[in-house]
Order: sequence, then C-alpha cells, then structure tokens
Amino acid sequence: MNIDNNTVVTLQFTLTDADGSTIHETTADEPMVYLHGWGELIDGLERELTGKAAGDELDITVTPDDAYGEIDSELIRVYHQDDFGDAEMTVGMELQGKDPDGNFRLLRVIKVEGDDVTVDMNHPLAGKTITFSIRIEDVREATESEIGHGHAHHSGDQHH
Repeated sequence: MNIDNNTVVTLQFTLTDADGSTIHETTADEPMVYLHGWGELIDGLERELTGKAAGDELDITVTPDDAYGEIDSELIRVYHQDDFGDAEMTVGMELQGKDPDGNFRLLRVIKVEGDDVTVDMNHPLAGKTITFSIRIEDVREATESEIGHGHAHHSGDQHH
C-alpha cells in the first residue's frame, strides 16, 4: 500500500540541519506514527512522502518555505525584565508566551542586556533547510475513528 490521504504511516527518521548535525531522531521503541493528509507534518515532508511505501528509505531535504518558514523579525521582541515577574531571565531560557496576534508560542531568550530581555518567538527551525533520513516501516488504511478524530491512534488509544 502506498502513502496517501487517510493512511496511517509508521516511520523512523533522523532530522539534520544543513551542517549535518542531528536535531532529532526517533527510536525503535518510539517511531513516528501519523495520519497522512491531515496537516500533521510540514508541507514539504508530507508532499514527498505521498506515494511511498513500507520499506522505502529516502532522504528528504526541505527548505524553509516548505518547512517552518523564514525568520520573521516581527517575532523578535524586546521586553522589560519586570514583564517576567520575579524570574531571572537568562539566554537560552524557553517559556510559553503569546505572540503579537495572541497565539501561544515558545519564547526563547536570545539576549539579556540590563533590564532588556530579547525573545525570539520564531519556530526554532525557522529559516533553516533541514533533511529527514527516513525509513517507512508501515502504511495502513486509517480507521473511521482515526479519520473522525483527525489523527492516528496507537494500539489501545481509541477514546478521548
């Protein structure tokens, strides 16, 4: 069976950046399982997986426009230390916050200068070309329940 909309795909992958450094990888105990065609993957990856089958191994390179977008300078903001309460902000800290449109995002502290705290609300992979090295382990038809819920169910996970 080939990967198409409303199929459940199980795969292993290693995600690397343009320098070849590993960003993330699955394990045999915890493969990625998803419902294809429901927006669970970045566009470029989902498009390239369509039509593939169990046993296929491939490298897929995805540019920012088909992944996490370019870096948006509007999402890099300077706040006052007091905006964070008593927490002492340090470079590299990550916390939840709202972007200018009121959506919850991960905030990464990228600079602390006096009482000014600069945070970046872009996705950590924004602006980066990334490569997935993939081995497709299984492809099956989604159940009605999975389609109804809009995501794959792991064994025993039929209720919400």
